[in-house]
Amino acid sequence: MKYHIKDETGASAVEYGVMVALIATAIVATVGLLGTTLNGVFQGVVTTLGG
Repeated sequence: MKYHIKDETGASAVEYGVMVALIATAIVATVGLLGTTLNGVFQGVVTTLGG
């Protein structure tokens, strides 16, 4: 009987967790930047329209 002391086939739950955390951080940063930019654009439109 052959025992595998360290089987490294496939990703572990910890690795998936790290990937999800990095992706979530990138999404939050992108949405934050785009949100600020879009807010400025909409405020400019409102000002131009006289509202």
